[in-house]
Amino acid sequence: MHKLSLRQQDILNVARREGRVAVEQLVELFDLTPQTIRRDLNTLCDKRLLSRTHGGAVLASGVENVGYSSRQVLAKTEKLAIGAHVARAIPDGASLFINLGTTTEAVATSLSHHRDLLVISNNLHVINTMSQNPDCELIVCGGMLRRSDGGLIGEAAADFIRQFKVDYAVIGVSAIDEEGGLLDFDYNEVRVAKAIIANARHVFLVADQSKLNRSAPFRIGSLAEVDALFTDSDDAEILRDLCLSANVDLHLVG
Repeated sequence: MHKLSLRQQDILNVARREGRVAVEQLVELFDLTPQTIRRDLNTLCDKRLLSRTHGGAVLASGVENVGYSSRQVLAKTEKLAIGAHVARAIPDGASLFINLGTTTEAVATSLSHHRDLLVISNNLHVINTMSQNPDCELIVCGGMLRRSDGGLIGEAAADFIRQFKVDYAVIGVSAIDEEGGLLDFDYNEVRVAKAIIANARHVFLVADQSKLNRSAPFRIGSLAEVDALFTDSDDAEILRDLCLSANVDLHLVG
């Protein structure tokens, strides 16, 4: 296998820092043609270092997630659109779990004007956002704090979740593989996600397109365990087939 060129190594470093790269961004950064940049991206994807997306590529690590600060800006507009779409599907007066992830945090932002909600979360960023809504009752999940992203995880958190039965769960995952497997990078987070899915009447999965056809080492479950998938993916035909076979409602945002 040929070694990477210096420019390809630089592109990979940008992707590691920011979580994703765009062709237009790299054209400007390196002062090269789009064709040259696309060839570099194809090389990096062939080596399974990146995964192609519309207009660019994302980091394709199977063992380590993109850092939280990078995920906050990764596909931010798309995540806000997904959040608004999910919020419209949740009525006033509902009880819900919201778990870890920057896309679930976008859902919390869009719930700011809902009334009479009961929100249980192991995500301190969600709790902080929802605390701005005076018509929302909040329950903070106990557990071990993961300082990198404000998540409360582990068996204590899972046991806490099992005390409740709520109307809706809004969950994010680190990856959805080509068979519809829901995956994550942290086993302690997986335990909590499993408990959330098992104790909600309706499960809404939120995932921007960077999560699709990606790999992570720990399995949460399968697409068949959720009721609806909200995503901005442009792989509509593939997703429709996956969701049809799993009996999942697909909501393509934007």
